[in-house]
Amino acid sequence: MDAAQSAGHTELQQTMFSIIQRIATGPDLSKNISTEEARLGMQGVLSGDIDPVRAGIFLIALRMKRETAEENRGVLQAILDARESVTAPVDEVVDIADPYDGYNRTIPASPFLAPLLAECGVAAFSHGLDAVGPKYGVTHRHVLAAAGIDVDLNPTQAAARLADATLGWAYVDQARFAPGLHDLIELRQRMIKRSVITTVEVLAKPISGRLKTHFVTGYVHKPYPPVYADLARHTGFDSAMLIRGVEGGVIPSLRQAGKYFAYTDGGQEIGVDIDPSMLGIEQESRAVPIPNDVPQSARGEGSVTLTDVQAAARKAADFGMAALAGEKGPTYDSLVYSGALVLTHLGKARTIADAGELLRSTLDSGRAASRVR
Repeated sequence: MDAAQSAGHTELQQTMFSIIQRIATGPDLSKNISTEEARLGMQGVLSGDIDPVRAGIFLIALRMKRETAEENRGVLQAILDARESVTAPVDEVVDIADPYDGYNRTIPASPFLAPLLAECGVAAFSHGLDAVGPKYGVTHRHVLAAAGIDVDLNPTQAAARLADATLGWAYVDQARFAPGLHDLIELRQRMIKRSVITTVEVLAKPISGRLKTHFVTGYVHKPYPPVYADLARHTGFDSAMLIRGVEGGVIPSLRQAGKYFAYTDGGQEIGVDIDPSMLGIEQESRAVPIPNDVPQSARGEGSVTLTDVQAAARKAADFGMAALAGEKGPTYDSLVYSGALVLTHLGKARTIADAGELLRSTLDSGRAASRVR
C-alpha cells in the first residue's frame, strides 16, 4: 500500500487523512481545523465511511489538543444534520439536557422537572440515553422507565405529548432521534476518555417550539458556560440557561451558593449568583442523598458511588413521584429550586421567590403527579 492508498478511496476518507495529519502531531505542532473540516470529519464518523480506528484518533486528537469553538460547532453541525428533528404543535418548548452519563453519587430529581413545568403551563421535555461513560450512572431513561413511562417514543410521538393538555411533557431517547450517533457508544467505551461528543450531543435539539425553544443544561467546570452558550446560539436556541449543578446536572447545590449563566433572544450570556436561601431551602445535603438500602461502594457524601443503577433508578422514581404528590424532602426542594430558576428565566415569574411559591403550591396540590403516565 502506498501513501495515496493509505489516505483512502473516497473524498471523505482523504479529508479525514489530512485532518488527522494536522491535529495529531503532538502538543506543540498540532494545528486547528476549520468548522467545515470538523463537520466533514464527524459526518464520516457518523456515516461509517471512516473506519473506527481513524474515528477514534480523530476524536481523541481533538480532545488532546483542545477543541476550538469552530471545531465544536463543526462536530455539532454534523450531528444536527444527521438527527431527526420535529416542531411540536406548541409555541414554546423547554429542552432539558441533563448529563447523558447520568448520576452516580446522588439520587437524581431532575427527571421529574419536565412534568412539574408542564403543570405550570410550560411544555418541556428531556432527552438522554441508557448508559455511556465516563460515569455510566443513573439516567433520565432509567428513572422514567422505573416510573412506568414509555422511554422509546420517536420525536413525533414525544412532540405530540407536549401538545396534550393533560400531559405537556415528554422524554425522547438518542437512539430514536439520532441513531447514528447512538451507534457510536461502543466506540466511545473503547476510547475510555470523554470526547467532543460528550460536550455537543446534549445540543441535538430533537424537538422545537413553533415560536421559541429554550435550552437548559448543567455544568461543573467553569470554562464550560461560554462553550455551551456559543453552541446553543449556533443550534438556534432562542434562550439558554446553564446551571452549575450537582454532578453537572440542572439542579444546583441545596446547601451552598451557586451560579448560572443565561442568555435571551440569542444575546450574550450573563452570570447570575444564586443561593438556596433565596427560596427558603435549608438542607444538610447538597442533593438527594443515596439511601442506605441502595447498594453503593462507600459511605459519606462525596465518596459514594452507586453500584446498582436499577435500584437507584427505582428509588429516584419513588422519591420523584412522592415529591410531585407534595411530599417534602430533598427531591421536593430540588424541583422547587431548579423549577424556580427556569420559570424566572422564561419570565413566568417576577422573582425566584415568587416562582418558588408557585411551584410549592403546585407540588402541594399533587396535580403534577397525574401527568406522569
